[in-house]
Amino acid sequence: MSAQKERWISSFSLLLFCASSVPMLGSASLLQELSPQEYFSSLQASKTSLAYFSHDVSPGAQPFLEQIENSAEALQDYGISVVKVNCPKGDVSRYCGKENALRKAYLFRGNVLIREFPTDALFDVNSIVANVLFALLFNEVKYVETLTDLRNVENALKGRSNMVFAYVPATGTAEHRAVMEVAFAYGTVHQFVLTTEAALLKDAGSTEPDVSSAQLLFCHCQQATDPAQPCRRTPLEQDLTVLNIHRHLKLMGAPLVTEVAEDPEKVSTVHLQLGLPLVFILSQKETYEADRRTAEFLAWQLLGKAGVAILSRDLVDLNILLRSNVALKTPDEGVPIKYLVLEDTDEVINLVKDKSKVEQIQGDEDEEEEDEKENDNQDVQDDQVAEAVARDKKRELPLGRILTLTEETFPSAASEAAQAVVLFYASWEAVSQAVLQSYTEVADHLKGTQGILLSRVNCWDWPGVCTAENVTQFPTIKIYKKGEQPVTYSGMLGTEELTSFIVLSQVSCPLKLATIDEAEGYLRGELLPELSSYHHASVLGVFSAATSTDREAFIEAGSILSGHVTTGMYFEDDALALSRKYAVSPPALLLARRGDQSVEGIALAKQSAQDIVQIIRYGLLEVFPEITVQNLPHYLQLRRPFLILFTDGDVGQTERKEMLKLAKGRPQQVFVPCWLNLKNTPVGRGVLKVYFATIPSLPVLVWVNLHAGGQVFKFPPDQSITEMNILSWLEKLKAGLEIPSSTLSEADWKPPLPAYDFLQMMEATVPEFTLRTSQHRGDRQEQQQQPESSEEQAAVGEEPPEKARVKAEKVQSPGRDLRGTVPRLAGREKQAKRHSEL
Repeated sequence: MSAQKERWISSFSLLLFCASSVPMLGSASLLQELSPQEYFSSLQASKTSLAYFSHDVSPGAQPFLEQIENSAEALQDYGISVVKVNCPKGDVSRYCGKENALRKAYLFRGNVLIREFPTDALFDVNSIVANVLFALLFNEVKYVETLTDLRNVENALKGRSNMVFAYVPATGTAEHRAVMEVAFAYGTVHQFVLTTEAALLKDAGSTEPDVSSAQLLFCHCQQATDPAQPCRRTPLEQDLTVLNIHRHLKLMGAPLVTEVAEDPEKVSTVHLQLGLPLVFILSQKETYEADRRTAEFLAWQLLGKAGVAILSRDLVDLNILLRSNVALKTPDEGVPIKYLVLEDTDEVINLVKDKSKVEQIQGDEDEEEEDEKENDNQDVQDDQVAEAVARDKKRELPLGRILTLTEETFPSAASEAAQAVVLFYASWEAVSQAVLQSYTEVADHLKGTQGILLSRVNCWDWPGVCTAENVTQFPTIKIYKKGEQPVTYSGMLGTEELTSFIVLSQVSCPLKLATIDEAEGYLRGELLPELSSYHHASVLGVFSAATSTDREAFIEAGSILSGHVTTGMYFEDDALALSRKYAVSPPALLLARRGDQSVEGIALAKQSAQDIVQIIRYGLLEVFPEITVQNLPHYLQLRRPFLILFTDGDVGQTERKEMLKLAKGRPQQVFVPCWLNLKNTPVGRGVLKVYFATIPSLPVLVWVNLHAGGQVFKFPPDQSITEMNILSWLEKLKAGLEIPSSTLSEADWKPPLPAYDFLQMMEATVPEFTLRTSQHRGDRQEQQQQPESSEEQAAVGEEPPEKARVKAEKVQSPGRDLRGTVPRLAGREKQAKRHSEL
């Protein structure tokens, strides 16, 4: 890089820091207000502008306009003007005539549209500056999502240029803005790479990454001349601010080892100028080559923490002891250089740490942690919110197959469709965004399926609908059928599980079967072949005419299990013949699992519907299951001890045969024999560490009773895993002859915080934001005296469309005024330091 270019960057950086650190008091507003004709006629090919189109009468734009006006001064430093375009009434042009267009801001270079932003992605000055610069610096800042993308960029730079790799938990934050501002100055010198994918942190060289904090690594790819050689990485250990990043890049650009041929008291390097110490390796002609290698090794260890120089005694007359081999110069004025005698580089590194005020910095951080102790868990949730707000702004979800419902359209959709699936969510909430992604995949799987309507309600826009449907936590999925009460889905929120539930919910439970052939075809899976990929077992209830009470209980149980398992019922005159074939007497259940030719018969004797539900759920559990995150809750509900075989792959043939013999000989009411594959379920390694402190050699058989004492016993490793050996060992456990390896804590497994009641939070934070959208002004006093009944809530859909529209507008405006700023509502009370700007 030329000296002229270096001077330009230094001057620009100095100007940038001064501009960002000195507020301009009393300055006039830099936000321009133009008509559409004035704006488009003023565009120049080399000029960049950020425009927001709005009707003068729209009060919903005020919070956004405040932020966009505040950002005008910051964007002016980069030659970007900010314009509010006032759309006249009746304008039907592209940017003024469509409602969706009025919810976006547009970035133009000349008259060419570069990028459009949803206004809820530009929620403060940091997000506006960060997103605008991100769009402009497309070539200078590459965004990567996968390790392959990162390695491709790194390999292309080897031997040519260095890389600055930055991770931010969410785009639009202060850290993201800092990276973009530095990239504006250094983008032609280094290749900047940005990601929001936490998984890339470990792959990029961070051993134990803190994914809740933004991080930056300087990758020394220019020195990696060998394509197989990885780029060295030096992390920025301070917060991601413009000053810290600039300082880090200056240090990375300094010579690795400085050659000194003058009095060290007169030496000044970039390290000393930036407040870091300088270490001198004192050398002489005979040992220069070895001292040079030592200095280079030490410089890599201290990179970013201190400078390293090599000083030859032969060139400089030093009045010091000949045995001194290291000198330390601190940036403090008036402090003399210390000449020392040290044995190895570790002592030098420890010395630098002691002298770099690390303890003082740590003390300041401890005070901050004490101030934020009670808000730590809340901050984590705020980080998730900030991540979700920005994450889905960089991709458009395929929502075309999902109907968007409003206060007007929800009643008809929920009551008229054969089966209406409704996702109640909040557009800014983290889990909602993840589930919305799964929901689009469900829509793709069910494309062309008759009788299923997939829809969604954004509770931030339509809180009245969510309140009337008793939705207080996001996300919530409900299924509505004609003439039936809605069913709330309580299973896993993944694509496969949700798709299966929706499809199986279409089937009447239980199916009434008319002949023995139909009943046996049902057990074999022939009656509903189209559902074979969605369920793995069939349950058939067999009843005689005299067992009407049990039959009614089974019908109720089938309704409860609808969506989870298919149930059938046979109660014809020849039911006794069917039951005898399977060695049971009516009333009875017949369970048939896919892939298993046998049918299990279970006798019923005056069980309630809940009892039958439990019998079916237990009966469908595997005999020797592989424990996973998804199925563990089902087995925990048995409240029985676990006999777990931990493996690092599939169970061996011999061990499986012996464990199956043990499992089939002992019912699950005694204990749960199971296995856990660490390759499929890596969390098992953490479980083993809790049990034994270190992971034992695998496979290992463990007995643990989570519900009584929490004692953990390890099967003797010198014994082979056979049914007889295990039974003998279990007898010793029962007699108290074995010593437990560890005892688990009795603390309950609970979430760190209770679930948010979002609607209550919104109502408490914004008193003027009413949630009762279906009540008349004259009815408010009466409703304050009388609790709202379900009939009154149901009246929402019975009002004339025009009245409903007017009421919807009254409630919609406050909600949309604050779209994308909900985390700020929570932040007003707790004043968290992280993400408080949101």
